[in-house]
Amino acid sequence: MWSSLRQIKDLVSQKTMGLVRMQFWKNALEEIFRDDPPHQPVAMELWRAIKKHRLTKGWFSRIINTREEDLNDRAYRNIQELETYADNTQSSLLYLLLETQGVKDIHADHAASHIGKAQGIVTCLRAVPYHSSKRKVYLPMDICMLHGISQEDIMRGSQEKPVKDVIYDIACQAHVHLQHARSFSEKLPPAAVPAFLQTVSVEDYLCRIRRADFNVFHPSLQKRNPLLPLHLYISSWRRKY
Repeated sequence: MWSSLRQIKDLVSQKTMGLVRMQFWKNALEEIFRDDPPHQPVAMELWRAIKKHRLTKGWFSRIINTREEDLNDRAYRNIQELETYADNTQSSLLYLLLETQGVKDIHADHAASHIGKAQGIVTCLRAVPYHSSKRKVYLPMDICMLHGISQEDIMRGSQEKPVKDVIYDIACQAHVHLQHARSFSEKLPPAAVPAFLQTVSVEDYLCRIRRADFNVFHPSLQKRNPLLPLHLYISSWRRKY
């Protein structure tokens, strides 16, 4: 379901078609929670997971509604708007993962909120080259205006200092959320840690973009880190996120 919702915006050429797909998942969610899931493979598996782990309907609804609003296809007005989008989508998914682990803990919820925001911000940065190739820009407008750059600067792949400064400011915000999330590590139940291991990939990207001097178009950022699975294994073994 998460993958399907994430891809809708890129797969449809018209907002109307996107809304139709979103409505399918809204209807499917209602039917699933009535124990009458549609005969569709993803919906059936989701129904089984919800029954097994008693997952909360509200988190699913928040993800769908936020993805639906995102079909308006516009840049974020400010960094807070990007954080809200990330919290409603990425953090909601983490809350569901915590439920699958049987974790009900306020510290885990706080950590999940910050990790989701960090993940959402990094995802926004990671997608800049792809979006600019489609002549689209979703970076927060307030930070772009602060450094005096236009959407055209991003779309033509500018590597000038003002563009790097924008990326630096946004990346710093992701780093702050990552640090906040880790400040709860000593207070979390052990079962929460597996849900938070995505911090490994978030930190990996932040380290690599720093080494690239915050040039979001640097070729090194378009390649996967072959050591990432090893780092993920080590974090899992150490039970650290």
